[in-house]
Formats: sequence, structure tokens, C-alpha cells
Amino acid sequence: MTGAHLFGRDDELRVLTGLIEAASDGGGAVLVRGEAGIGKSSLLRAACTYGRSTGAEVLHTTGVEAEAQLPFACLHQLLRPLLGRAGTLPARQRAALLAAFGMDDGAAPEPFMIALATLSLLADAAANRPVVVAVDDVQWLDRPTHEALAFVARRVGADPVVVIGTVRARHDGPLLGCGLPVLELAGLDDTAARQLIAVSAAGLPAASQERILFESLGNPLALVELPAAWRQTAEFSAEHVTGSLPLTARLEQAFAGRLAGLPPDTRDALLVAAVDNAEDLAEILAGAAALTGGPVSTHVWTPAVDAGLVRVDETRVVFRHPLVRSGILQVEPLPRRQAANAALAGVLADEPYRRVWHRSQSIVGPDDAVADDLEATHTIPLRRGAILAAITSLHRSAQLTGDPARRGHRLLLAAEHAFGLGRADLVDRLTAAADRCPLSTLDRARLAWLREIFNDGVPGASAPILRLCDAAQAAAAAGDRALALNLVHGASLRTWWAAAGREAQDHIVATVDALGGDGAEPRAVATVAVAHPCTEAERVLAALTAIVPEQVGDPAALHLYGMAAHAVGDPESAVDCFQRAERHLREQGRLGLLSQVLTMQVLDRLELGEWDRAVAAVEEARRLAADTGQPIWDTGSLSLNAIVESLLGDADVAHDMAGRAERAAGTQRLNNLLACVQLARGFGLIRAGRHTDAYHAMRRLFDPSDAAFHESERYHALAPLAEAARHAGLEHDARPVVARMAELAATAPAPTLLVHLDYARAVLAADEDAEPLYRAALARNLTRWPWHRARLELAYGSWLRRRRRMTESRIPLRAAHTTLELIGAATWAAQAALELRAAGERPAAAAPALHEVLTSQELQVARLAAQGLSNREIGERLYLSPRTISSILYRMFPKLNVTSRGQLAARLGRDGAAVTD
Repeated sequence: MTGAHLFGRDDELRVLTGLIEAASDGGGAVLVRGEAGIGKSSLLRAACTYGRSTGAEVLHTTGVEAEAQLPFACLHQLLRPLLGRAGTLPARQRAALLAAFGMDDGAAPEPFMIALATLSLLADAAANRPVVVAVDDVQWLDRPTHEALAFVARRVGADPVVVIGTVRARHDGPLLGCGLPVLELAGLDDTAARQLIAVSAAGLPAASQERILFESLGNPLALVELPAAWRQTAEFSAEHVTGSLPLTARLEQAFAGRLAGLPPDTRDALLVAAVDNAEDLAEILAGAAALTGGPVSTHVWTPAVDAGLVRVDETRVVFRHPLVRSGILQVEPLPRRQAANAALAGVLADEPYRRVWHRSQSIVGPDDAVADDLEATHTIPLRRGAILAAITSLHRSAQLTGDPARRGHRLLLAAEHAFGLGRADLVDRLTAAADRCPLSTLDRARLAWLREIFNDGVPGASAPILRLCDAAQAAAAAGDRALALNLVHGASLRTWWAAAGREAQDHIVATVDALGGDGAEPRAVATVAVAHPCTEAERVLAALTAIVPEQVGDPAALHLYGMAAHAVGDPESAVDCFQRAERHLREQGRLGLLSQVLTMQVLDRLELGEWDRAVAAVEEARRLAADTGQPIWDTGSLSLNAIVESLLGDADVAHDMAGRAERAAGTQRLNNLLACVQLARGFGLIRAGRHTDAYHAMRRLFDPSDAAFHESERYHALAPLAEAARHAGLEHDARPVVARMAELAATAPAPTLLVHLDYARAVLAADEDAEPLYRAALARNLTRWPWHRARLELAYGSWLRRRRRMTESRIPLRAAHTTLELIGAATWAAQAALELRAAGERPAAAAPALHEVLTSQELQVARLAAQGLSNREIGERLYLSPRTISSILYRMFPKLNVTSRGQLAARLGRDGAAVTD
């Protein structure tokens, strides 16, 4: 199909119509990207026309730059035709969606619930006929709508839903960051451009048409709008055709030039519409009446409609293109824009946030009364999940504040919200502006903390750590204990990433103790654990024993408890806390913290044999750390990814990742990350059978003078060190290391250390002394440690076979082989198979490991389905539609050779896979 008024876009339109034609077999999403006016909107309209002709339901929304401060405005416009179906949504989704649209006065909406409700509505509508979601000018979407649509676009593959968005070049945002295919729209070629200008510039002299062709560079909107704008001028001046401005600015000027011949009351109405953040006809007319001082009727729009600037219906005024709005705001002088904002503020009596926002745009500061109102009302968009709108309000409040100290305080409040969004760029800009203000002692300390949180642990000498502790004590003396704990926690993270010396570690713990408290406060526990993971291990483990994660509702607290557990080597507690924190953080959209939670759980999940979950966590952690601008966490996830690849994946990929992580971490001597690099190398060398090299790689973690030494991360290297030593004949060198770690375990009884010690002492013992050590190690409760139990069984079975106790050896070897196959530890499973053959038994052909058969998403669905959850309940947990869950199960059952949920549960249970959430 070719659009009736499209020139030179047959290929691009064929892509979009093909996507719509294939919708019944599975949905999809695509972004059309190009310069302003390049024809994206026209192409989208042609695709929508085609969709309607096929019987699809077409839903449409348009981003408008001036509406970006109105949370969920575009989402409401998109879903308005479907809101009658909202009653079919689960109660939590329905409440969140209606609250976002101001249709329910309940609790603050949850961004993930709103996105899930959007997906559910679309999936429900698509059960009857395919749905085409058309999103024009993505770059101007309000941020909450943008994030919700990105969520939907990633998950429509199993439903007959097609998402087509248009976005201006050199803009970014959630939809552009989620890996959708992009259809690049370039300028028209000369043939198509001449066909278009022959229609749009009919009657203009040939020389003028050639000039427009030259200046337009194939931009369709310029080819249409420049002739229309020029026709309204008395003469064609050089500025119209040879200006030095960028093309987009020239187009905006062309649109604004069309205002010259309009009646004054029409221009007033257009100006009010341009500064407004809604399309409500009655509201804009009321604002125009306030601006002009007299009544304004709907007839005022006739000249603007005739000029092609706006479309007007019974309830809305819609600019034909955002460039029209931009052109109006560019041409109208500042006093006129201020007057229009003041007029709107006067008619928005029932909307305090919008009223004060427009009031703030009507003045040039300072105005402390308006600034105070802005700070007071910034919580309104915050409650609706529009954090960026709240940041903008606080920033404008700071601009209008007369007192420099209060100005700095408001900038710092905005920066705290920016951290919650994961926006390092905003944090940097806002803190830099605040630093130029004469801040109070507390705000100066708050600034220090804000500069730490995105660069947690940027290492250095102990002096910065001592300064942070001093600032914490000053904050506590001024009565802000929460800030004090934040500061000392930032200091502790510096010691975690890079060795800062015993004096700094002791000073941090002493500062925490001086702050008082009950000893179980999350930030205090985490700070002590991170600063002194060995010396304070018993104290931290005792505090964690009293914590019941299910009774902790604050994800930040769970994150801190999980951090403490990881630091002192308690992976069971760490995973329990991180898993619950992860769920809450997803619901709240707190991506900056989520990236840290995902990163910190990787090693712990590997220790507990949850390798599939470790893979999923590290992949997402890397994306989020990069997206939220946290460089050390980004490098940390890269080093952990190298470990995962070394155990499960491609050796060359793992080697490359380890090298990149080492280069990034080595410049700052980040001991923690360098330790992970050596772990990755050690595991990779073990898999390659190069045990001597593997031993020397792991041995570096136990040398205090080595850059890869780390007090508690070395726990993870003890068992593989012993394994490599046994194969390489280096037991004599490894035994003193194990003896020193055993001395440490007497005062730091970390579960990870104890489990690794059991293995190391047994495999390094002389043959005549080994059996009681193996039996004692296997007597430990290893229910949640299948990876370590299997390695012990493999080593013990091998020892029994070497002692020619063949029948006895087969039992642990058989168990080890089965577990290692299912975990995905292929190298060790192959060793167990060889040992079994040597013991006179051919290993049974094991079913493929779950991680080899299923994707990460399918594994998550399988676990929840095995618990008996319905498709809707699974969808709510994983933020997928029930129809998508059904499709995933349909694909999964043949892979596992099962036909029911009962058989699925049996397979998961037989494989030893955890089915708890």
C-alpha cells in the first residue's frame, strides 16, 4: 500500500504495514526516527489508516513538549477508548491506573502497576481484534507515560498488539533504550522532493521552488510549510531562504511566521494553548478570556484552523505539529508568554500544582511566596509517580528563592529525587548549582553525601573517609541522625571497594557506635558490615539472625540488610533480603537502587547453586547500572558477568570481560572488583584444565599485599583454590592459606567461609586423614547449597574410588553428577561422569539442565506456575499479561516433555530447582 499523500516512502510504509499484517501471529514494536519534519507523523498516519482498513483497533497519542510536566497525560489520551474495560483489571492495577488519571483519590499510584494495567488493557482489547498503538513525537511524552509505553513495547510479542512510535533524532528516553528495532527516516530523494513541492508550492516561481528545494534538504515538512509561510509575506527576503540557523529552528520560525496575519484574539488563544499543558478546550478558552479581558468563543479558532495550525473538536485543541507550538513560543515576546501563564494560573483554581506552576512561569524572580508554594506542591506529581516533574518544580522554586541558603537546600532536595530516578546527570548538575550557594552545615553535609551516592566508594587515602565521619558527627550534633548515617555509610563503601587501612575501618565503626541506636538499624548494620566484614562478623551475623525479611516492608532497608549479609559472607540471608527488596523496587520504579541489589546478589546466588537466577540478575544489573549512570556498579556487574561466563558460558567472552573489568578497576585500585576478576580467571582456567594457572590466579586473593586481596570476597575463592591445588600438586602451598582462614573463621564464622573451609580441608588432607573430614563436611546442613554439596560428593566419591571402594563411591558420585548436570556445572558434571565410569557404572543420561532448555523468563514462569499461581497472578509478579503467560507455558511444556502444571512441578522438584518465590 502507498499512502495517497506520501511521496518516496513506499519502502518504509511496507515495513509498518507488514508488522500490522503479522500481528495475529504475534505483536511487535518499532520506532520511526528522523529529524523534525522529516515525515514521521505522516508515515504514522498512513500506517494507522491501513490498520483501520484491516479491522484493527487503532489507539493514538501524541507527545507535546509543553505537556511533559503533566504526569500520564499522554497515557490517558491513549487509553481513553479502553477505560470502560478498567473494571476487568485486578483491583491493584485498576486503582493505580485510575489514580494516575486523577479518577481515584486513593493511594499514590505505583509506576509498575500502572504499566502492567496498561499492558493488561491492551491485551484484553487484542483478544477481539489486533490493536495498533500509535505514539507520535515520543520525545515529548511525559516521562511516566514514556516509561509505561517502554514497559509495554518490550512485552507485546505474545499478543496481537503492534506499537509504532515516532521520535525525533538525537533524543533519548525509555523507548529508545529498550532495544526496539528502529526505522531510520532520511530526507526525500530529489525525485520525491520535486513531486511534493509541485503540490505544495504550486504557483510559486520556479526560482523560489528551487530555493525551497535547496533549503529543505529533502525535509517533507519544510517542503510543505515553507511555501505556505512565504506566501503570507509581501516579499521573499534573504533571511527566509538563506539563514544560518539549523533546519529545525528554521522550520519553527516558518510556523511562527504564519501567525502574522491572524486576528489578535486568535493569536491570544493560540498563545494560551501553547503555554498550557493540556488540550482542554474549555480551559484554554477560559485562559484566553482572562488574557484578553473579555469573552472568547469557539469562533476564535476558525482562522487558526484555516491556516492549518490546529485541529479543534468539541473538547480539545490539538496543534497540528509540535513545531507549531514551538514556533509560537519562540516568536512571542517574554512579557506575552508571562501574561498567558498568569491567565492560565487564574483559571486553575482546583488544580494547585498546575496553578502554581503557571504562576511560576509568569514571573521573573525572586518571589519567595511562589517559591514556597512550588516546594509545597511538588509532592503532588511525586505522589503520582512523576518524579521528574517534582524535580522541575523544586528547581524552579530554587530559581525564585531570594535567600541563597534556601535556594541551595531546594536544589539538594531536587538532587535527592534525581538519585531515586537513577539520573546521575541531574544529580551532578543540581549539586554543582547547590555548591555555589552558602549552604548550612547540614546542607553542606547533605551535599557531601549526594556526591558520594553515585560514586560509592571512589577510593583514595583514608583522609576523605575520616572527613565523611567528621561530617556525620556534625550532622548528628545538629540533630539529623539519618543524614549522619548516610554519610558514614558512604565512608564505609569506600573501604569496601578499595582498601583504606585499619585506622579508617576502626574510625567508621567507632562513629556508628557513637551515633547510638538499637544496633539493628539497617544502615548501621550495613555500615559496620561493609567497613569491617571480618572483625565485626559475629556482631553483624547476630543482628541479621533477628531479621525476618517478610516483616520488612521498606526495600531500602532490605537492600541494606542484604548488603550486610553479603559483606560478612551469609548468602542465604543476603538472597532472602535482596529478593524481597527487588520486588518492591521494581514496583516503585527505583532503578538506581535496583541495579545495586541485582549486582550484589550474583555471587550469593552462584554460591547457592541458583545459577540461572545469577545469569538473569547480572544481565539486568549491567543494563541498569549503565542506564542510571553508576560507573563502579557498572564495572562491578561486568566483573561478575565474567565470573558467570567463566562458569557457564564462553571462555573467550569471559576472558575479554575480565580484561575490561580489570582495566576499569585497576586505575583506581578497586580491590573488590579486582578480586572478582581473579575469581573469573580462576574458574575459567579450572574449566580449561589449567589447574596450576588457576591456582596462582586464585592465590592472589589471599595475599594482603596484592591489589586483588579483599577481606571477605576471598571467601569465594577458598574452595576453588583447594580444588586447583589438588589437581596441580600444590597442596603444600595451599595448606598454610587454609590454616590462616581457619583461624579467621574462629572469630568470623561466615557461612560461606565455613562451607569453603570444609571442602578445602578435606581435599587437601592426606589420604589417611580425609574420610572424617569429608563426612563432617557432608553432615553440615547444605540444603540450600547444592553446588557445594555436589562438589563435596564428587571429591569424596573420587577419594573412595581411589581407595578402591567402588560400590561406596558410586552413591556420592551419582548424586554429584545429577546435581551438577541440573545446575549447569558442565565441567564438574563431566568429571563426575568420568569417575562413575572408572567406578564401573555408566552415568544415566540426564535430562538437559533447565537453564539449557528454558529462557530466564520461562524459568521464572515455571517456578511460579509450579506453586499453583494463576496466569493472572504470575503476570502481576512478572509484569506480563495473562495472555502472555499462557503463551509462555504453551511453548514451555513441550520443551520439558510435560503436559500439565502438576507434571511441571514434579519436573522442577526432581531437578532440585527451587520453586519458592
